[in-house]
Amino acid sequence: MIPNDFNPPPDSLRWAKYSGRDVIPLWVADMDFPAPPEVVEALQQRVVGGLFGYGQPLPSLIEAVVEHCAHEYCWTIEPDWLVWLPGLVSGLHVACRSVGQSGDGVFTATPIYPPFLSAPVESQRRLLTLPLISDEAGWGWDFAAADAVMRVARLFLLCHPHNPVGRAWREDELWQLAALAEKYDLVVCSDEIHCDLTLNGAHRPFATLAPEIAARTITLMAPSKTFNIAGLGCAFAIIPDVRLRANFCAVMHGIVPHVNVLGLAACEAAYRHGSVWRKNLLDTLRGNAVRVEQAIDKLPGLSMERVEATFLAWIDCRELGIERPANFFEQAGVGFSDGADFGPGNAYVQYVRLNFGTPRALLDEALTRIASACASL
Repeated sequence: MIPNDFNPPPDSLRWAKYSGRDVIPLWVADMDFPAPPEVVEALQQRVVGGLFGYGQPLPSLIEAVVEHCAHEYCWTIEPDWLVWLPGLVSGLHVACRSVGQSGDGVFTATPIYPPFLSAPVESQRRLLTLPLISDEAGWGWDFAAADAVMRVARLFLLCHPHNPVGRAWREDELWQLAALAEKYDLVVCSDEIHCDLTLNGAHRPFATLAPEIAARTITLMAPSKTFNIAGLGCAFAIIPDVRLRANFCAVMHGIVPHVNVLGLAACEAAYRHGSVWRKNLLDTLRGNAVRVEQAIDKLPGLSMERVEATFLAWIDCRELGIERPANFFEQAGVGFSDGADFGPGNAYVQYVRLNFGTPRALLDEALTRIASACASL
C-alpha cells in the first residue's frame, strides 16, 4: 500500500490521475520532494504583501541566473540574452514558429519527450525523426543516419540531457551534432531543463562549444525540474544572437504570457540558496537510480540502461511479450508513462518511463509490485 504518512497535494496532476485507486503514479516528471525551505520562505514573503499585479524579473533575479550559469557551467552570458517564459514547452513551440517558414523541416531524435513531437506539427512545420540506437554501449546517435535527415531540416530540437533515455551527452557527441548543424545551417533549440540533474560529472551546455555554435543556438532552461517547482511556471531562453532573439520575441508577443510573480520569486531563491538542497537531492536520486537499475536487472523480460541524468528510467519491456506494458503494470498498481507517446506510430509502445523522484519507501513498494506483476506471467 501507499505509505500512510505520504500526503500528496490534492491538486497534483500526477496523483489525481489515479485518485481513489491503489496505483503509485510514477509517470509525469515532477518529484515528491518538497521544494527547498528557502524557496518556500521566499514565496511566503512574496505572498504576505497581498499584491499580485503584473510582474517582471528583478535585476537580482537576472544576476542570480547569470551567476548560476557562470558557476555551474563556466558560461558567461549577457543579461540581454535572457527571454523569460512561463514554461519550457511554450519555448519549444515558440522556437518552431520563429525559425523558418511553414512546411520547413524540424528534426529530433526518438524516443523523446512528447512535446518535441507535437510542437513542430502544431507550428505547421514538418516533423523529421530519427531513432536513437541502443547497443552494448547504451543509447546513442547514428550520426550517418542523422546526416541524411538533417540535410532537409531547418531547426534541430535537441534534448540535453535526454528525456526519456537519461543520457548526458558527451562533449564529443555534442561536437558531432554541432558539425552537422553547421554543415546544413540549422538553428539548434537545446532543451536543457534537466541540466542540473546530471548524476555523475558536469553538464556542458551545447551553446558553450564555440561562439559560432552559440550564434545558432536557443538554449531553454528552468529551475522547475531540479527544485520541484514546475507548477510555478518559470523558465527562460538564452539566445546570444540578436536576430534569433528578435524573431523569438516577435512570435511570443501577444500570445505567451509573462511569468507570474511567484514563479519569479521562486526562481531567484532556488538559484541563490538551493545548492545544499540540490546536493542532497542528487545523493537521493543516485541511490534511487541504482535501486531501480538493480531491480530491473533481476527481472526477466525487462531491461534498461544506466541513468546518467534526470530522475527518469526508460524501461524496455519487449521481452515480456505483452502488447501494452503500461496498461499491464497499471493493473498491477504502478502508473508509468506509456512509451507509445515518445515516438511516431507504435515504435515505443513496449517501453515505459518510470519517475524515481519519490521517497525510498514508495519506490520500493512500486518495484515490489513490478516484480510481482512480472512473476505472474
